[in-house]
Amino acid sequence: MNNRREFLVALGVGALAFGAPPDAFSQPQGKVWRIGFLGVRKEPDLQGLFVRGMSDLGYVDGKNLLIESRSAEGKVERLRGLADDLVRLKVDVIVTAGRVATSAAQKATDTIPIVMGNSIDPVGYGFVKSLAHPGGNITGLSDLTIDTGPKLLEMLRSVMPSLSHVAVLVNPTNSSQLLLVKGIQSTPQSMSLTMLPVEARTAADIEKAISAIAQGKAGAIIVVRDGVFVEHRRQIAELAAKNRLLTISNNREYVDAGALMSYGPDVTDQFRRAAGYVDRILKGAKPGDLPVEQPTKLELVINLKTAKALGLTVPQSLLLRADEVIQ
Repeated sequence: MNNRREFLVALGVGALAFGAPPDAFSQPQGKVWRIGFLGVRKEPDLQGLFVRGMSDLGYVDGKNLLIESRSAEGKVERLRGLADDLVRLKVDVIVTAGRVATSAAQKATDTIPIVMGNSIDPVGYGFVKSLAHPGGNITGLSDLTIDTGPKLLEMLRSVMPSLSHVAVLVNPTNSSQLLLVKGIQSTPQSMSLTMLPVEARTAADIEKAISAIAQGKAGAIIVVRDGVFVEHRRQIAELAAKNRLLTISNNREYVDAGALMSYGPDVTDQFRRAAGYVDRILKGAKPGDLPVEQPTKLELVINLKTAKALGLTVPQSLLLRADEVIQ
């Protein structure tokens, strides 16, 4: 079999594997697909994972794939203008990182397909009609963040049985966090835990917030994924350790920075899977016909180095459940 025949056979197998419609092969040869990537802040790791996923599907960045990356640099108010910019460029698909980026893209266009790399409660926020039948121009991956709150509390209690007060670091400009707090507060009263929401919008706010938490009754902090908090994750981890506060999150980025534990969706896996959505759309599928997927994996990461520094003993039962233990 010559090289051309091998290429055509491989292309046919790949198209069948991803459910390409019959007219997928009529697309122009040499087409360069332009994909917009929109986020509140720069997401080089997530964008890199998405590009790697596209590469696995036969797309080569700089050859038949061009990524138009737009970051609001942490300033949410800039997102709409950046989304409008991607629309003016006539990108083929917009990939969004997070709920607010998805919202900005939705307001900017109802025709260009939008693929959510991760977005909390897409039905509740009106991005899709339902997970099974999105309708419209948006599909992608949902985030189960709002369902992990009670589990975070259980894990904190397993490490510190005497824990009675837990602070929740909240960015009041991020409305999706209110859903998480609501989920945490729905924890059975049998745990006898008091929740203490503490607001922060900036790095200066974070320092004041953790200082206030340390002076109060709370022995631990729940930190949810938020653009500002992720950007200052090392500051949060260092201040918490300095004040001997346990820190847990639904995102492992905080643990890598020094927080104690995280339990939540594997965001990196979600952005790899987002590439599959883009591929199907480029081959002719309508986003409204592609069901929204929920996370297939929730990972538990424990920073044992942080635990030892705090003089804590992590139960063996919890260590055995961990997907990764940082020594």
